[in-house]
Parts: sequence; structure tokens; C-alpha cells
Amino acid sequence: MANNASARKRIRQTARRTERNQARKSRMRTFVKKVEAAIAGGDRTAAAEALRLAQPEMQRAATKGVVHANLVARKLSRLSARIKALPTA
Repeated sequence: MANNASARKRIRQTARRTERNQARKSRMRTFVKKVEAAIAGGDRTAAAEALRLAQPEMQRAATKGVVHANLVARKLSRLSARIKALPTA
């Protein structure tokens, strides 16, 4: 257990940061799920729109250090490839 003031403060800071980071990661996952759902539904325009909304959230998570930048790049690349593969309606 923390035994001095600086250690107690560090515990408080870590708890706040962890909560914030979990919220950011959860938000990013929610946006990705919306894109996945649109792709599963076969609606290319809805999927493209969902990806357009998800991209800034994913980039923000990478910028804040919640997830690795390469993970975001890989996910965006794979999602956009899957959207391009959908038949145009």
C-alpha cells in the first residue's frame, strides 16, 4: 500500500487515467462495431458513413496512446477493404 503522499497521489492519477483510457477504448470499439454491423448488413453507403465517423475516434485513441498507431492503421485498412468489396447498390 502507498506509504507517502506522492505514492498516494500517483495511485489517484493512475486511477483517473485508467478510467479515461478505458472509456476511450470502449468508445472506439463501439464505433468499430457499428461499421462491422453495416458491413454485415451489406449496405455499402451506411458502412462507408460509419467508417467515416469511426476514423477520427480511432485516430484519437492512437494519438492519446490508448492503442498503438499501427493497430488503428491496420483496422482502418481492413475495414475499408471490406467495404470496397461490398457490391454497389
